[in-house]
Amino acid sequence: MSKTSFLFPGQGSQKVGMGLELFEHSQLGKRRFEEANEIMGTDIASLSFRGPEEILRQTEFTQPAIYIVSTILSELMLKAGYSLSFAAGHSLGEYSALATAAAFSFTEGLKLVKIRGKAMQEAGITNPGAMAAIIGLSPENVVELCRKIDIGVVQPANFNSPNQVVISGAVSAVSDAMKLAREAGALKVVELNVSGAFHSPLMTPAKEIMRETLRDVRLTEPVFPVVMNVSAEPVTDPETIRQNLIDQLDHPVRWLEIVKTLVSAGCDSFVEVGPGRVLQGLNRNIDRALKTAGVRSLADITEPVHA
Repeated sequence: MSKTSFLFPGQGSQKVGMGLELFEHSQLGKRRFEEANEIMGTDIASLSFRGPEEILRQTEFTQPAIYIVSTILSELMLKAGYSLSFAAGHSLGEYSALATAAAFSFTEGLKLVKIRGKAMQEAGITNPGAMAAIIGLSPENVVELCRKIDIGVVQPANFNSPNQVVISGAVSAVSDAMKLAREAGALKVVELNVSGAFHSPLMTPAKEIMRETLRDVRLTEPVFPVVMNVSAEPVTDPETIRQNLIDQLDHPVRWLEIVKTLVSAGCDSFVEVGPGRVLQGLNRNIDRALKTAGVRSLADITEPVHA
């Protein structure tokens, strides 16, 4: 029996103009953006539709905007008759996956994402850091070179594919690790334009805020398992979900393992739901045989999705 997993993108997939079609041509989309403006206390709809890009790119706005677009699309897909066995999300995308699986509502999820984005942006100001993508070295090699840095914290933040790992940490430590990566024969080493050292110990202030925030949030058992970032395992237990969302802030995103877990569980079809094509690209890098499609617009929903 065929099994499908929705995949939800994280920060970096945003684009000015995203969601406008959903707002103008879908009653659900219009309603969700109106709810979002109220929750955010700002015109997040206008920011998504018209920018400016430099504001949309700020973490406290980027994360809610992507969450809103992704969850509207997934709601419309489920209403259109799409069925799925699993979901997973890359970092922020995990919140979209959990909302789609009904672990919390759209509005509850957006409230969490609003707090998360602001906390991560503030942590980046308190503890300045950097991130860099290393392409062409194995995950094991990147782990080892990070261990060689003895001044300042640096660690893998995203295990994205067999030959792409993102590192995160103190500015000087990331710079030293980038140098070691080049010396080790990496094909490409690129510092990322981010506002903080995400998925590293420098996010501890944000982690503590999310611990306090999630403590009193009621989570329900999802209607299908969500394969989570911290463990790369399917999860349905609400308390495990709660702890994983807390730990996610300073632990790596184990995306390569997540996709392997989904394949092992029988998933033979993947749909990236939300702006951009980042996860489709990562799936191709992981295994070109994987059937992966993308849904970014109403047209993608009403027309058959050919993987």
